Amino acid sequence: MSGYIVRDEGKSVVLTADAVERLVTCGNGDAALLYLELQRLGTGVTAQQMMQRLRWSQLRLDTAEAELQRLGLLPGAVERKLPDPADEKPVYTAADLAEMLQGDGAFKMLVPQVEEKLGKKLKTADLQILAGLYDDLGLPADVIYLLVSHCVTRAERRYGPGRRPTMRQVEKEGYYWARLGLFDQDSAAAYLKNCALRDEQMGQYMQVLGLGNRRPVESEERYIRSWMDMGFDAEAVALAYDKTVFYKKELNWRYLNGILRRWEEQGWHTAEEIRRSEEKKPAVQKTDKPGLDKYMKW
Repeated sequence: MSGYIVRDEGKSVVLTADAVERLVTCGNGDAALLYLELQRLGTGVTAQQMMQRLRWSQLRLDTAEAELQRLGLLPGAVERKLPDPADEKPVYTAADLAEMLQGDGAFKMLVPQVEEKLGKKLKTADLQILAGLYDDLGLPADVIYLLVSHCVTRAERRYGPGRRPTMRQVEKEGYYWARLGLFDQDSAAAYLKNCALRDEQMGQYMQVLGLGNRRPVESEERYIRSWMDMGFDAEAVALAYDKTVFYKKELNWRYLNGILRRWEEQGWHTAEEIRRSEEKKPAVQKTDKPGLDKYMKW
């Protein structure tokens, strides 16, 4: 983490409503604590100084910093690009796997734990993926176990009891975890807690969209999670839904997403901000429709 200065003109720590909304919506306590401390200091601070003040590890600080950057509350840094699962990776031979199973106690214990979670004996191709996550990507064994458990829970929730993910799906999620910096049990547990909170909130979004109590399908869930990431709660999405039905006479996900992307660009996130800003707009003819073409991307 490079030095940052977050200026505060008064003696009190004053946060904008937008910043508070983003921090509360993301549900990341470390990110909120880091932001508050930066605001309180009001001067440049190094990573080492911040680690001492908060009694955090470098990884914990980096993870909180990355979340603030994602929320737009800190300037972005140059991102260390991790390879995608499809990119060239080391190929683990049978001899490599045998050596890891014999010489690495953590990996040896991980294999039967993963097999139990997936309900099957891991084949050579599966072991190669597991070895890549552990040895090449650098995820610790305890984090990989949490990763596999998370993938199993998600597969059962999405497809029904007894359904299990493939190791390719676990691998893809593992690379996503690496991009988020989830390289220790604490950061992974915090991420899973946030995922559980979002899963609970998912039903609120489905309700305001008139879709009842059913689970969203994958494409619907992708839209809703992106709206959560942008900082829109269910009430704000309900306003966008009303506009969508008014113009389209039905739920149109792409059109609704365009409305929210436009509001995001204009800095409107809460229902109160949206209503207040919409009231200030000049009246338009009934035939006019919002210019949303440039937001119609997914």
